[in-house]
Amino acid sequence: MAPLKIYGIPASTCVARIMICLEEKGVEYELVPVDMATGEHKRHPYLAKNPFGQIPAVEDGHITLFESRAINGYVTNKYKDIGTDLLHQDNFEERAFVAVWHEVEAQQFNPVISPIIYQHFIVPMYGGTADQSVIDANVEKLGKVLDVYEERLSKNKYLAGNFYSLADLHHIPFTHYFMFTPWADVINSRPHVKAWWEDISSRPATVKVAQGMRFG
Repeated sequence: MAPLKIYGIPASTCVARIMICLEEKGVEYELVPVDMATGEHKRHPYLAKNPFGQIPAVEDGHITLFESRAINGYVTNKYKDIGTDLLHQDNFEERAFVAVWHEVEAQQFNPVISPIIYQHFIVPMYGGTADQSVIDANVEKLGKVLDVYEERLSKNKYLAGNFYSLADLHHIPFTHYFMFTPWADVINSRPHVKAWWEDISSRPATVKVAQGMRFG
């Protein structure tokens, strides 16, 4: 069977999210570079893979997909019986909690941490000046989100329960970059959140993918 192809760059949070999932599942894949600097992702033939002109896109045989969380859902369903069980589909209650905290990451965590990363790392890369007011506002919001996590993680080792799942994995790419910012104490000052992060960031799949996660 031909390896699954990921179109993108390893520094991308969305690309890294898929790569970590594939590493956890033990699925062979090939990373196909996309030249972001020349705008390859904004024109054909790439637009046939992702019509929104964003990375990543994934090809698995005759199937082409985009949107990293949806791709990971596809991967974990297709390869349910190998590698790390990231969905716990065989346990109705556990699967429900994976779904809940999967949504929390997408709807509560991602919207407040992503502007911090964008302002701190991306804006200066293109010659701009970070908007500190945007950073400050979102750091405050992130702290409130992590207060909920601290309570949850005081009762469970991981977000969905006492097992690692997609709900945890999907937090990794943005948190990885966040820990290199001046505001990392938002994580480190919350003991259960800190322990959770140290756990999920030290998994072999995460360590391997993180080697390519560098801006610039």
